[in-house]
Amino acid sequence: MSSLVVAHTRYLMIEQIRVPIGLLASSLFPAISMLAFVVPFAGQDPVAATSATGSLMFFGAMSAAVIGLSISVAQDRELPWNPYLRTLPAGPFAHFAGRILSTLAVMLLSVIPVLLVSAMFTEATITPAKLLLGLGTLVVGVVPFMLMGLFIGFSLAPKAAIAVSQIVFFPLGILGGLLLPPQAFPEFIEVVSPYVPTRGGAELIWWATTGSSPDPVALVMLAVWTVILAAAAAWGYRRDEGRRFT
Repeated sequence: MSSLVVAHTRYLMIEQIRVPIGLLASSLFPAISMLAFVVPFAGQDPVAATSATGSLMFFGAMSAAVIGLSISVAQDRELPWNPYLRTLPAGPFAHFAGRILSTLAVMLLSVIPVLLVSAMFTEATITPAKLLLGLGTLVVGVVPFMLMGLFIGFSLAPKAAIAVSQIVFFPLGILGGLLLPPQAFPEFIEVVSPYVPTRGGAELIWWATTGSSPDPVALVMLAVWTVILAAAAAWGYRRDEGRRFT
């Protein structure tokens, strides 16, 4: 089974490399945002710059998870190769695992431009140990968004998946405090923010990189959203299989 997972991951990574626009989209926007908003306004504050770097790393990773994954899954469903894969005796695990691992690889690549901008143009400071911890929390925090991407991809046609993933992605980024610090929110957004999954992921990254105390409500809601979206992704897969193969 492990060789099948490796084969699927390799195939999906080659597919990504051949059409790199998704990787560019998820990495360049956060890096440009760093240059436009963080460098001139918070670049000289080590804590603020470090926190903003973590937020925009998460923003780029979330883009790869929600937008990239939903579109690629929806497009795969339109190809003859996908029904053939489902007829094979290996089952869905290898293909699912390959999809998740390739998305994680794209996600980790997408944070590199943000880290480079932060290192070169801001006073952000972090130790190697905290950087590794931050990347670990990034992976944990992005899990519900990969599940969200799978749910959208299995439930909608490609054109609809593009629109819905973008409509969902940007409000979640704003509500979670990835583009503005939570203290800059209007009061009504500040009330809602701990209950969206982006805020829980951001709290984990801020804790790992700056040592801030995470909001327990946001962390609980991150776990709740992970369970809900896992059930939704499984339902979307079974629904798609039932509609197309029975």
